[in-house]
Amino acid sequence: MKNTIAVLVLSSFLAVTACNKNKAKESSSEKTENQIPEKFIVDSVKVNDSMKITDSLKLSFTSKLLVFPTIKDKKLLDSIYFQNEKITDFSKAGLQAYLDNEKNNYFNSVKNDNKDLASDITYAQDWYSSSHMNLISNTNGYMHIQYTGSGYEGGAHDNYGFSERVFDLKNNKKVELKDITSMPKNMIEAILMKNIDKINSGTMDGDGEVKNSEMLLVEKIPASDNFYFDNKNLYFHYSPYEIAAFAAGDITIPVSWEDLKGTLNAEFKERMKIK
Repeated sequence: MKNTIAVLVLSSFLAVTACNKNKAKESSSEKTENQIPEKFIVDSVKVNDSMKITDSLKLSFTSKLLVFPTIKDKKLLDSIYFQNEKITDFSKAGLQAYLDNEKNNYFNSVKNDNKDLASDITYAQDWYSSSHMNLISNTNGYMHIQYTGSGYEGGAHDNYGFSERVFDLKNNKKVELKDITSMPKNMIEAILMKNIDKINSGTMDGDGEVKNSEMLLVEKIPASDNFYFDNKNLYFHYSPYEIAAFAAGDITIPVSWEDLKGTLNAEFKERMKIK
């Protein structure tokens, strides 16, 4: 009888122990699964359409928005779509609906604002609106998006511009200059003036390539928020007319990490592996 009781007690003990081990294993498995970061996914939506307003005027609308289904932080999403404040639905379907609505608004606004175009335009013209979001890089948790926009509605030439933004996906925010360097802006601006001709725009005249510095419209180049970076430099990007004549095109000015030595943010320096 004693032996039977002992066997039953031992069996119960082993069953409880095995059960606890299984629960612990399941709990450990759940924790491990929860700690695995969600895979970064990027998709896009596009619109490309055109219509004739008159026999002489054709309108075109082209636009592309990136879609980030794994980004859930609304403040970060608002910052990513800063040029499109009316967006409230960040899903692929929501962004596609937004673009379709923007296309219709563009066509209707041009038609309503130019009702007498038939008598004013005597030769064929193509007017357009174009905007694109392009993912340039996603390195060390820093996502660089370039926003481009261009358009033409009569005049001597079309207009275009660029906006560069880098987002810190680790901390869910747009990267500011202060997150990179503590150097005062006036000192960065002096470096920008010194480095303006390091990447020429490629503008040519009868004597060959024209330097960026020869087409400046400003006495001081601002250290703007329109920047991005790679493992070698911090780059400031300026659209036509922003600091130079339209003929200069857009201008990019590099500022090396050596130029900013001693002022780099410690966390940024570590993540970018800057020596």
